Amino acid sequence: MDVSTFYALFSATCFTLVGLWWNVVQGHHDWMRDPALRRVVGGIYLSFLLPALMGLFAQVGGTEQPQIWRAAFVVLALIGCACTLRLLARSGGDRFLTWQQAGATLLYALIAVVGAAPELAGPLGLGPIQAEALMLIGLIVLGHALVWRFMAGEGRPVED
Repeated sequence: MDVSTFYALFSATCFTLVGLWWNVVQGHHDWMRDPALRRVVGGIYLSFLLPALMGLFAQVGGTEQPQIWRAAFVVLALIGCACTLRLLARSGGDRFLTWQQAGATLLYALIAVVGAAPELAGPLGLGPIQAEALMLIGLIVLGHALVWRFMAGEGRPVED
């Protein structure tokens, strides 16, 4: 795997998803008036922004200076974990939302752990930056699932 190419494409894709989400949100001002919906909208935003930022730091540090991406992954994953736990506490009994956010919290925690202790990726036969890449892919899949659920459910206007 060419790590530099992967993270360049990954980061660009995530920033594109952030922009697309902004466009969706701009068309739904009512979402921002309801505090519960606003939290979910913000959670979706972070589900694409934080991995995008991690991808940028992975490109800056690369395999030559891993301390750069490792530190950034730990900090950003802890932010993601804290924000997702906060959302999880307010999931309102929605099973899908609970499982999605629990999965994201677990992935953020694992990303932070591998960033802090990269040798843990060794038994998997992967380099630490490759293990992180697989977990970031998982975060994006969970983010897409959250967008789908939101657009097909809560975010849809109520019909009379």
